[in-house]
Amino acid sequence: MQLYHHPYSMDSQRVRLALEEKGIDYTSYHANPLTGKNLDSSFIRMNPTGNLPLFKNGSHIILRTIDILRYIDRLKISSPCDDEGEGRRVEEWMEKLESWNPRAFTLARIPEKHRDFVKKFLRRVTIARMSESPDLASIYHAKLRDCYEEEEKIKDLGMAKESEEQLRRLLDEAEEQLGRTVFLAGDRYSAADSMFVPVLARVSLLDLKAELFNGRTELARYFQRAKRRPSFKLVIGKHFSGWNKYRTLLKTVFFLAFRNLLRRY
Repeated sequence: MQLYHHPYSMDSQRVRLALEEKGIDYTSYHANPLTGKNLDSSFIRMNPTGNLPLFKNGSHIILRTIDILRYIDRLKISSPCDDEGEGRRVEEWMEKLESWNPRAFTLARIPEKHRDFVKKFLRRVTIARMSESPDLASIYHAKLRDCYEEEEKIKDLGMAKESEEQLRRLLDEAEEQLGRTVFLAGDRYSAADSMFVPVLARVSLLDLKAELFNGRTELARYFQRAKRRPSFKLVIGKHFSGWNKYRTLLKTVFFLAFRNLLRRY
């Protein structure tokens, strides 16, 4: 089994948490979306959207995160769930979490000049890959169009506000549920938790814990428990805890600055 992913990608974190919790061996391939590695023709031929993660088992390729998590659950059931209600809650939470757009929430909190620098670099990478692989020109043209459209959407303050309001509703629902159960869907760790923990990690990374965890004591306790799990330490903590987040970011910044200076895309 192969997983194309990157620590910056929340959906990648979700899949890796599930794999680590299940103890499933897989071959890991990093594809940094900020440097355009996911725009390489070899990756685009497997996944025309260029989105992460990509899960591959033999010739079988799965692109949607929620479908990958369901597939992983079928591969290895570590603790069978006899509670039909819990199984239903797992599915309900996964659907709710997938409906929230973390990209709009995150990009709206990044300074415009930094967003513009990365977007300009990625547009140049896209054009360079299109010239290298003319047979994929239509796909790369679509990526360029999507890039411009996303820039316009991010400037829409209403969209960013809607994303935050949806997140607050999710956190309120989670707070209520965690007052009744140890984990999000019951008293055992499930795919719903693999979907949810990276959301809380993103809130923490953006220094919004004081704002969004305030008054949600069960949620704060849950996140503290999640951070102590080996899977969290490997998948998220290794890259974003303490000074690690600066090291992870600086590696990408230096790469972008160096390649931009040499005009090597």
